[in-house]
Amino acid sequence: MEALEGGADYLADERKKTQFDVDAMKIFWAGGRHEFQIADRMARLVASDPEFKKDHRAMLGRKELFKNTLRKTAHAWKRINELRLTEEEASLLRFFVDEPAFTDLHWGMFIPAIKGQGTEEQQKKWLPMAYRMQIIGCYAQTELGHGSNVQGLETTATFDPETDEFIINSPTLTSCKWWPGGLGKVSTHAVVYARLITDGEEHGVHGFIVQLRSLDDHLPLPGITVGDIGMKFGNGAYNSMDNGVLRFDHVRIPRDQMLMRVLQVTREGKVVQSNIPRQLIYGTMVYVRQVIVYDASRALSRAVCIATRYSAVRRQFGSQNGRETQVIDYKTQQSRLFPLLASAYAFRIVANWLTWLYKDVTERLQAKDFSTLPEAHACTAGLKSLTTSVTADGIEECRKLCGGHGYLCSSGLPELFAVYVPACTYEGDNIVLLLQVARFLMKTVAELGSGKQLAGTIAYMGRAEHLMQSCCSVQKAEDWSNPDVIVEAFEARSLRMSVTCAKSLSQFSNPEEGFQELQADLAGAALAHCQLIVVSKFLEKMQEDIPGEGVKQQLQALCGIYALSVLKKHLGDFLSTGCISPTQASLANDLLRSLFSQVRPNAIALVDAFNYTDHFLASALGRYDGNVYPKLYEEAWKDPLNESVVPDGYHEYIRPMLKQQLRSSRL
Repeated sequence: MEALEGGADYLADERKKTQFDVDAMKIFWAGGRHEFQIADRMARLVASDPEFKKDHRAMLGRKELFKNTLRKTAHAWKRINELRLTEEEASLLRFFVDEPAFTDLHWGMFIPAIKGQGTEEQQKKWLPMAYRMQIIGCYAQTELGHGSNVQGLETTATFDPETDEFIINSPTLTSCKWWPGGLGKVSTHAVVYARLITDGEEHGVHGFIVQLRSLDDHLPLPGITVGDIGMKFGNGAYNSMDNGVLRFDHVRIPRDQMLMRVLQVTREGKVVQSNIPRQLIYGTMVYVRQVIVYDASRALSRAVCIATRYSAVRRQFGSQNGRETQVIDYKTQQSRLFPLLASAYAFRIVANWLTWLYKDVTERLQAKDFSTLPEAHACTAGLKSLTTSVTADGIEECRKLCGGHGYLCSSGLPELFAVYVPACTYEGDNIVLLLQVARFLMKTVAELGSGKQLAGTIAYMGRAEHLMQSCCSVQKAEDWSNPDVIVEAFEARSLRMSVTCAKSLSQFSNPEEGFQELQADLAGAALAHCQLIVVSKFLEKMQEDIPGEGVKQQLQALCGIYALSVLKKHLGDFLSTGCISPTQASLANDLLRSLFSQVRPNAIALVDAFNYTDHFLASALGRYDGNVYPKLYEEAWKDPLNESVVPDGYHEYIRPMLKQQLRSSRL
């Protein structure tokens, strides 16, 4: 960790209370010793390089902010090449630079799209240039009029057999591409999604590689109108990204720039399905959503780290022995903060499991086994929705947990929230995704009793008869620490909510009309299923041998906090479905309180285990040494308003007003 300013550690007493091996927990959090070492090295490399200073982004004007991002991105690319970093190392270096930039979309969407949907020939042509950044790409799917409804996109790609070209066109204002990151000012190329039309017939939406700007002078090519869509929410934050608008006026591209791994258009304009199964494209979607879940654990853990450290430093009320009480000792603070700490660990565990799921699905798809794809698709869609919603709300809750100072940009929390919150919308709006999960659940319920074997995250539905009748066995608070008891309560709640929805749907003569009418209930059932997945994966992890003294005990306490806090928040579901009794709910609350007390002495060490540098946190409140107040004071004087003692405008506006007041006061 970075050297502590002045050598003082204001959190030293907290760290002395630790009851587990922090270094072992760091390795657990990182996913292994190798992963920890690389992340630690990249974090330190960025933190020690003055070129990567955060530069008070929140105070920069848009143009200045954007140019500053270009400078940092170029410097990062230079360092990646000089140090010959691996792809894994380069990705982590960009993460710790902590600046939304065009490279996020180039590496995270443009390249994976070509890898996933391009033929071998197309990959050989485009990927080497993209890997060397001789071209810079973005992912142009969302339009002004359509986002989640990809099939509703209006951009057209019409094949012209006379010239062997596609004509890319924006027929309406709402067909403008709108939102793609990196598009506004930087990208030279884009994977553009458009309606494929050959011989007057439509063939659905497909991807096309389109050059947008000249590689000589960066000017837009003929027929292309492109620019930035304007300021977004928050200071600094996502405004370092050039989210763009793009309009095509009959732009011609060669036929071989349609991504043709799955569907091909011949020289004569015939549409031919390749022998590569279309389902392989869904593998890319599973991958992207798995990354989003992993990023949720990063963003939430960052906010929790700031709020936990500050809660231990801040003292208010309840003076004992001449000192006020640490805010972290108030049960109200613990009941809001510790479930978020537990959620950060839960999301990290479920993200690691999703990495395994992605590999499993990919291997099966390559062997033409599509059996697990619907479940994997529903699972990743639902977990993307759950984790991003909880994280966005959790960052805002952490800001509130820091009191008034949390509202300052120097706390690091407003900017973190503004940067993170788009995750609730991109790659699938969170409510739309829950409704996709609900459709999958309704289909599964409809097949119950058909003898079909249920596996994976829906295996529990195969025990429908038992779960519809089961009664919770809890008689005392400690009974809630039994994993079987927790899992069964969550399984029963999820199944009963799904079955209730299915019964309600069956009352409608038109199923689609029923689905529209019952959307809120269906989204609730989907959420219950997703929460069950997180709880069960956390509990499964606790069955493993976890190295490090006291590490497993801390994780078990966090696991209990996660499960029981979800139960408390959604108590209405558990009670209304008859899964537990009001007395059992009260006992769950008793155990939850005692788990908070178990975590309290270890709270600082549990956030230290994230191994975040002060540079990365960029927070006066979340400093490793806890020396909060001098830093807040120092940051205040850096504001441009403080460059002059008497403000600009004093002589024009304030002085005349004051003089008038002085005259009127003599009357």
